[in-house]
Amino acid sequence: MVSNIMSTVFQTSSPWMAFLLVINLILCLYPILGALFWFFGALSYMTFRHDKELAPTDNQLTTEPLVTIMIPAHNEEVVIQGILEYLLNELTYHNYEILVMDDGSTDATPQIIHELQEKYPRLRTIRIEENQGKAHAFNIGIFFAKGDYILSNDADTIPERDALTKYMRYFTSPEGINYAAITANMDVYNRSTLWGKSQTVEFSSIVGIIKRSQTALNNTMYAYSGANTMYRRDILINVGGFRQDRATEDISIAWDHTFMNVTPKFAPDIVFHMNVPESFADLYKQRKRWAQGGTEVWLTNFTKVLRHPWRYRFIIPMLTDTTLSIIWSFFFWITSIIFVLLMIHFAVVGNYERIWHGIVMSMIFVTFQLVAGLFQVLVALLLDFNGTKLRYLMFSPIYLLFTWIVNPLTIVTTFLRAVKAVAGYGNGKWVSPERKAGSND
Repeated sequence: MVSNIMSTVFQTSSPWMAFLLVINLILCLYPILGALFWFFGALSYMTFRHDKELAPTDNQLTTEPLVTIMIPAHNEEVVIQGILEYLLNELTYHNYEILVMDDGSTDATPQIIHELQEKYPRLRTIRIEENQGKAHAFNIGIFFAKGDYILSNDADTIPERDALTKYMRYFTSPEGINYAAITANMDVYNRSTLWGKSQTVEFSSIVGIIKRSQTALNNTMYAYSGANTMYRRDILINVGGFRQDRATEDISIAWDHTFMNVTPKFAPDIVFHMNVPESFADLYKQRKRWAQGGTEVWLTNFTKVLRHPWRYRFIIPMLTDTTLSIIWSFFFWITSIIFVLLMIHFAVVGNYERIWHGIVMSMIFVTFQLVAGLFQVLVALLLDFNGTKLRYLMFSPIYLLFTWIVNPLTIVTTFLRAVKAVAGYGNGKWVSPERKAGSND
């Protein structure tokens, strides 16, 4: 198939037709090439950067800088007490405070926090009367935080007990002087449903492999993990804080830091356990927000890089990948609709040979995509957590199919909303996902 397309390209007399055919070929192969790119990026990380990227174990902290753990909370009565008691009692670090940003909660969240404050003096809270969004809450909290380092921690996120110590080993290392933020490695703890198990493949491995590849190839990062990232407070202030009119503050701030030429850092040896959506409806809602946030970042920074390509040359790989992802999403759904209409047309006219040919070629293409994706998943599972998550490999086809079908749909359906946000009509107002007490493994 590829050889036929290339033959057509070189035989055509129209340069524009040749250009369009080449673009078509690139877009057709984009999912396969993308999976292989991250696969080889992970191998590069393992070969050249693995030991260099970990916090030096011989960097014993002589002092413990003050850390502010900031928790944005909006109607978190189900989980807030458990996470606060864990953070207040179980961490091995000593010099820290907890600042809860109560963003207009209308449930029992304020009462729970108030009761815990009577017991724990290092727990503070700021009440925002009207829900304005996570980024707004963070920006207010930055100026009330006492620590020089701020750990963003979602209300349903559990970091490992020595996480703060590991974070500070990174920041106080010789390389840490240029670290704007350090983001930890995600682990899914609610795996009671099929969706939870399939996201274990994604979060515990795929997201990690992409961050490793970005670190190895360009020493940068597309997005932080919003659920658990430690920021250097002065750089947060210098960059102007979080963008309050964006759907995803963690994606926007990572790009803003990169444009400042400071280093966003991924720390695979710092682990936090997070709650993920366990229903398709909640998962789809989450991915729509992510898709909109990614498009907003692309729209915000595209012309900036085009105007100054040499100054921002280190951004070009990120921008190119994001551009291809957005274009491919539209390409995928447009060509899929055309394909279905053609199959209906051939069925009506009785041309069953063309139907059979179309289905066979599609299955061949999907098979290549699955094989490339499985290579990516396999090396990710082997690399992350020393292969302990290999038992979830059987759920990877669900994740891969979801990524190739639903993620492009979320980009297409939120594109206009992202354009409106960048034009000044966006807001970061949020609604907390449905919380469930307890966890499963």
